[in-house]
Amino acid sequence: MACASVALFAQVAPAHAVQAGSPADLRPVTRSEPTQPGVQRTMRPRATVTASRSKAAVAGKPTPAASDLAGKVKGPLQIIISLDKQQLTLYSGDDVIAHSRVSTGQAGRSTPTGVFSIIQKDRWHRSNLYDDAPMWFMQRITWSGVALHQGIVPNYPASHGCIRLPEAFARQLWTTTKLGARVIIARGEVVPVAISHPSLFAPRQEPAAPAMSQADALKAVEQAWTFAQLASKSPLTGMTVTDLPTPGVPAIEPPKANTPANTRPLKPGPVSVFISRKEGKLYVRKGFEPVFDTPVAIAEPNAPLGTHVFTAIAAGADNGALRWTVVTMPKAPAGAAAALDRISIPQAAVDRISELVSVGASLIVSDQGLGSETGVGTDFIVLTR
Repeated sequence: MACASVALFAQVAPAHAVQAGSPADLRPVTRSEPTQPGVQRTMRPRATVTASRSKAAVAGKPTPAASDLAGKVKGPLQIIISLDKQQLTLYSGDDVIAHSRVSTGQAGRSTPTGVFSIIQKDRWHRSNLYDDAPMWFMQRITWSGVALHQGIVPNYPASHGCIRLPEAFARQLWTTTKLGARVIIARGEVVPVAISHPSLFAPRQEPAAPAMSQADALKAVEQAWTFAQLASKSPLTGMTVTDLPTPGVPAIEPPKANTPANTRPLKPGPVSVFISRKEGKLYVRKGFEPVFDTPVAIAEPNAPLGTHVFTAIAAGADNGALRWTVVTMPKAPAGAAAALDRISIPQAAVDRISELVSVGASLIVSDQGLGSETGVGTDFIVLTR
């Protein structure tokens, strides 16, 4: 899918000059295109692009306002876009830190609704299909061609599917976000609300080691000092002091690997969990790569759950707990808590996720399946339209 826009500064072309058939907002960075709709690319998208410093004269350095916005970030970011209001709201945790007007897809080339994340950033992006059209401060949310970027923003939908931002705000947002930041696009206005539920994951707590009494501690020090005086091998055993066990102290075994030898280490970044009613499965990703999946039991499997995005925004007051918020997509037939009540996750999966969960973790519950937009180099992408 291609989205289109003349991503020029407002003083270059007036808003009324944007018409269907104008240069595209964004096409996939890779030159290869799918042969038919719904066919997922097999080649890996290119890595994050760093802007060339030689172009600094074109747009200059980030403005002080960009630094001001970044300074307001105190928790995980969520970008929520209302198509009906043509408005973007930026949340840090559960606090609103910025608003901006936007221009989204026009009739026939509408912007998709659903759950996305930023999967690529390119300060100096240009269209690779439509006359090298500039799309500065590009933040991609699908490999099929949808992104946020600077462009002309009239007071109505005018793009070919992308989300255009005013120049000043596009610059600020690009400076503030990181890869993986959540993006939610809905018809109406949705907001994150606080939620507490026993099914929401909590970090695994290791059992505390038993406390050693003062007498035992003194005895251990005396034993260590005695063995330290032995400088030669025992004439009876030929063993050195390091070979001798300390009375009352269990032998220490070398640490064991946490994962099998053929398992790659997990990439950094918050863990993401997706539960699909359609597929009856739970999927886990970290650092845009799959970790594992497992079947889950869902009560009344033919009844809709809706789409709900849970985010761990901060550590809770209780030891080991997390504070969660949830964004429920409009017209969800079931509330977020009711949706969680119907899902039973295997304990082994809960234990594995608990080892990975931290502030910034997310859980998406949806009636939708794992669509073709979720793939190499993405978090979970859930299309609700």
